[in-house]
Amino acid sequence: MINRNFIDDKVVLVTGGTGSFGIAFIKRILTEFSPKKVIIFSRDELKQFELQYQIPNGGKVRYFIGDIRDRSRLSQAFNGVNIIIHAAAMKHVEASEYNPFEAIQTNIIGAENIISEAIAHKVERVIGLSTDKAASPLNLYGATKLCFEKLFVAANNYVDENTPTLFSLVRYGNVVGTRGSVIPFFMKKRTEGELPITDPRMTRFWITLPDAVTFVLNALQDTKGGEIFIPKLPAMNIVDLANALAPECKHRIIGIRPGEKIHEAMITEDESYNVVEQQDRYIILPNSKFRKIGQHDGKRTETPFCYSSGTTPDQLNTDQLRAMISKLELHNS
Repeated sequence: MINRNFIDDKVVLVTGGTGSFGIAFIKRILTEFSPKKVIIFSRDELKQFELQYQIPNGGKVRYFIGDIRDRSRLSQAFNGVNIIIHAAAMKHVEASEYNPFEAIQTNIIGAENIISEAIAHKVERVIGLSTDKAASPLNLYGATKLCFEKLFVAANNYVDENTPTLFSLVRYGNVVGTRGSVIPFFMKKRTEGELPITDPRMTRFWITLPDAVTFVLNALQDTKGGEIFIPKLPAMNIVDLANALAPECKHRIIGIRPGEKIHEAMITEDESYNVVEQQDRYIILPNSKFRKIGQHDGKRTETPFCYSSGTTPDQLNTDQLRAMISKLELHNS
């Protein structure tokens, strides 16, 4: 249960607020809580214009066009803000491989701008959205997200009574059915009678959009500064997903794309030494010589482990995937 005190009468800003997560998060807090104001910060004026038909401008809602690369614009946006959900990022793996400095500018330098301005404006809590690709990264996108995580964790070393901002992160897998994810892609391709499969061994962690929003809200409530919150998630095999979506289609193996892994890990073996396990999540605790770290209840890791989509016992079969997709389509209709 989320304590309303963390949202009610607060000014909440969401970077990347016109993305799939941002829209779902904003709708949720406007429906279930009573924030003083919600600021939707993004650089795409068309998406902001279109979103105003769903979430009207005015009243509690303020649309703010800006880029996290522009620190002066962030400074204007952060006036009076209590909570920041940092969802803005350059996320496309292949685009990041071929435009590396653009990914660095957004995912690393943009994150540093968020940190500096949040501290300067005495924002209370900042939650950054990361990805399983940040664990032992193979591609540039994952590498920039790892740097982003390191920046957010280290930012808590500057926290004291005069700069009370707490920074923490959530790290999770693929969000079911969001723009640019594999389900919409497969649904479009099924009309051709053939689905492209990168590698039949490939697995990925899955989380639904409503569950992702709930997970972020819980992290916002529970953070003590510097943690990486990781949900316990089911995983799926890409062939099982293809069969669940389009059993009538043939499969064409196209090979792994640049920067892709066969399996994704959300906790590496080296990270597992500093993990607390709770019923529905793991928490990677920060190492800090500069401040006392708040404690979390749970079981500490005694033996190292790797939390991987290829080895987790919670693997979704075709029927389970079909049921999940059915609920997703019902939710989106």
